[in-house]
Amino acid sequence: MGVGGGEPPPAAAAEAPAEEAAKAGKGRWRVKVKLTRLLVLLWTVAGVALWVMLHLRFRRAALRKAEEGLVSMCEERARMLQDQFAVSVNHVHALAILVATFHYEKHPPALDQDTFADYTARTSFERPLLSGVAYAQRVVHADRESFERRQGWIIKTMKHEPSPVQDEYAPVIYSQETVSYIEGLDMMSGEEDRENILRSRATGKAVLTSPFRLMSNHLGVVLTFPVYLVDLPPDAKVEDRVAATAGYLGGAFDVESLVENLLRQLAGNQELVVNVYDVTNHSDPLLMYGSEVPLGNPSPSHICMLDFGDPFRKHHMICRYRNKPQCPWSAISTPSGVFVIWMLVGYIMYAAWSRYDNVKEDCRKMEELKKRAEAADIAKSQFLATVSHEIRTPMNGVLGMLDMLLDTDLKSTQRDYAQTAQVCGKTLISLINEVLDRAKIEAGKLDLESVPFDLRSILDDVISLFSSKSREKGIELAVYVSERVPEILLGDPGRFRQIITNLVGNSIKFTERGHIFVQVHLADHSNLATEAKLEPVANGVNGHKDEPSAISTSMSHSLNTLSGFEAADSRNNWENFKHLLSYETNEMPYESDSDKVTLVVSVEDTGVGIPLHAQGRVFTPFMQADSSTSRNYGGTGIGLSISKCLVELMGGQINFVSRPHVGSTFTFTAVLQRCDRSVISDKPVVLHPLPSSFKGLSALLVDKRPVRATVTKYHLQRLGIASEVAGTIELALGVLSGRNGSSLTSMKPPCMLLVESDSWGSKMDVSLHSRLLQMKQNGCTHVLPKVILLAAAESDKLKTQYAVDYIITKPLKASTLAACLFQALGITQSSNEKRDGSISLHGLLLGRNILVVDDNKVNLRVAAGTLKKFGAKVECVESGKDALALLQVPHKFDLCLMDIQMPEMDGFEATRQIRAMEAKANEQADADPDSGTDSMAKAAKWHLPILAMTADVIQATYEECTKCGMDGYVSKPFEEKQLFKAVQKFLDPSMSS
Repeated sequence: MGVGGGEPPPAAAAEAPAEEAAKAGKGRWRVKVKLTRLLVLLWTVAGVALWVMLHLRFRRAALRKAEEGLVSMCEERARMLQDQFAVSVNHVHALAILVATFHYEKHPPALDQDTFADYTARTSFERPLLSGVAYAQRVVHADRESFERRQGWIIKTMKHEPSPVQDEYAPVIYSQETVSYIEGLDMMSGEEDRENILRSRATGKAVLTSPFRLMSNHLGVVLTFPVYLVDLPPDAKVEDRVAATAGYLGGAFDVESLVENLLRQLAGNQELVVNVYDVTNHSDPLLMYGSEVPLGNPSPSHICMLDFGDPFRKHHMICRYRNKPQCPWSAISTPSGVFVIWMLVGYIMYAAWSRYDNVKEDCRKMEELKKRAEAADIAKSQFLATVSHEIRTPMNGVLGMLDMLLDTDLKSTQRDYAQTAQVCGKTLISLINEVLDRAKIEAGKLDLESVPFDLRSILDDVISLFSSKSREKGIELAVYVSERVPEILLGDPGRFRQIITNLVGNSIKFTERGHIFVQVHLADHSNLATEAKLEPVANGVNGHKDEPSAISTSMSHSLNTLSGFEAADSRNNWENFKHLLSYETNEMPYESDSDKVTLVVSVEDTGVGIPLHAQGRVFTPFMQADSSTSRNYGGTGIGLSISKCLVELMGGQINFVSRPHVGSTFTFTAVLQRCDRSVISDKPVVLHPLPSSFKGLSALLVDKRPVRATVTKYHLQRLGIASEVAGTIELALGVLSGRNGSSLTSMKPPCMLLVESDSWGSKMDVSLHSRLLQMKQNGCTHVLPKVILLAAAESDKLKTQYAVDYIITKPLKASTLAACLFQALGITQSSNEKRDGSISLHGLLLGRNILVVDDNKVNLRVAAGTLKKFGAKVECVESGKDALALLQVPHKFDLCLMDIQMPEMDGFEATRQIRAMEAKANEQADADPDSGTDSMAKAAKWHLPILAMTADVIQATYEECTKCGMDGYVSKPFEEKQLFKAVQKFLDPSMSS
């Protein structure tokens, strides 16, 4: 199938609705912007209105306060003016009493003009408002002549003319010196004065004249007070008052001086303009004090009525501010402050609303971007799946055809070419798998399995994978698993194997001498050993202060590592290793409150190390240590980043210690679960039991390196073989012969002598077999052990050189060691072990009828050729519909390999219809008890094992396959081991039972 064919992707299909939604969103956004601007304008107008309202309110309040102050000041001035005028009236009244007493009650009168003038001059301070006082005596016409004779002058009018004849006269007989010019003048000659005199004697009270200009050019009034001959009661009649009247005491009041003095005494005089009016005639008020206020002056005013004691005369005082009251600062500042607060509140609300709108819009955009990202993620996943399928499909044909080609008779050159092409194809498939894993991790779609698995078997598989490469380079490759690690664990074996494979693969790639050592311990024991013997770390790399100290340390510990070369992490030395072994020997309990097991896995190598400047980006995807690494060693730089993500998914952490030109040690933790044997029956798991034929045997190991000897003892112990270690062959011979107090008291005599190739002493000039035979003849040993050499390569030359019985090639693993020991010791394998070991893909597929469904003819040829190679009977079809026709119940097939991506009907739909047909057939069989089918056939209902055979490693997951009824899947191109694991649980009778 082509990559570009089919329906448009979801992202393209959703593009039109997304554009419409974007246009609708922009339209709503414009409406919101317009509405927001309108609200801002209305809020601003409301703020201005609020400012005007507050300003007017404060201004009115200030004006009202000014008016209240004006009223208060005006009332105060009016009251004081009245009080002072009343005081002056009282003094005039006192003078009237004085005149009545000394002029009329004394005979002869004790008062004359000189006395009156002198007295009034001396007491003028009591009457500061009076410019002068005078006394006019009442003279009737009958007494005029005698009066004029006594006084020596005639009565004159105000015009200084002789007074005409009238009923009575009021000539001034006594006067203050200031008004002496009115002496002899008739006060009743003036019309207004006459009226005042008549009203005064009729009421008995002081009366006032209208304002007039005084001699001082000031406006004033004349106060007239009656003088009676006798005391009259307050309710005396007018006739009685007229009859008792003796004269009239008058005084000229200087109103301007009176008011001026008063205002001078009070504060705030400069602020006010005071006018005093005589308003007896309302239509024509007479100004007594002040100047007329210009019309149109908006200054507020206040009128106070004045009571000067004359009920006939009406006076009032008008007070105004000299200047128009200024607008108070508070009437501007307070509304302005409120306006600012109002605008700030509006701004906060606007900002909050804008923020809300922005957040809402951002959320909408984020949601839109999220949908686009999800669509892009789906498109990316589909693209990766499609690309993976399109790449793996032809690669399946290439690798399959190469595999079939290698099964034919080829010349050595042709075989080399074919094998090289096969290795390159597998490398390409591995690279595709890594890229897809990284894509899964980025998409968050990488889930871990939880199945039982044997950790030690997985490590043996990894050792087998890199054994040939390590032998080519001549480096030690070893693995050690602590006895305290459970045999069966619950986790994801595939991903755990991927981590170990990545780390060991990197070590193999970058190591040219020395060793690669994989260790697995429990976290608690590893921490205890590290803390117990932790070397002090100084400045510098890995605790070395300088290069000479590092060299000396390396030389001092040359025998304390697996190969004798210095390791990067100084904590991984023989001392700490011994502590770990002591914890195992003492059977220290593993303290844990749960079923979780935390493993510490370290991969140590003595390679080139990582440069210091590149150590910070080791786990960065697609990053190399430097540019030369990519050229010299190759690789994509993605393996460590994937390993880091997988370790974190397992609940652990990964770190490393690296020293340039010394090596690197990568350490990671993984949290797994314990798994009992009872759980294994519930979940299918492939175990690789080791043979039990070696239990009870013993061996003597010759190895000068204690770490490597411990690793060899670990593998022997897994086979049930007890062993002891000797540093040299001489010591081993001494142990066998019992010399120097050495003996094998803790175990049986060894049936084999395992010697490391580099521990073979240079002074061994006599054959080891000869010496052993001599020891047997001498009775030093009763059993002649087999001499087995542990070497990195096996050759007849090496076997002849060392004169040994057998050579076991390293790296060691339990299954390989067992197979070699069977041959070396001549032990016959038990029937059960033979049966377990004989289960192979050929045994499973021999004679089986298998249906292969694939639309690609090359894939059909590859699958058919591969399956036929293992003895299966294969039938091929190119579509799901053809498969349905062949799988009508009953049919002859034992297994179906179904491609997923096929035209017309894909593998999922074909599987669903097959399961529907099987369910219908099973229902009919159950419903027809009288059918000819025997009970055995009824018991075994129709269910054909269907395995998805696809190159799409992203979509072909176990959950998606099982949803449509598939039993599992194999990814193309499939290999023998993968196919064996997939079909074993369906075709192996022991597994199916």
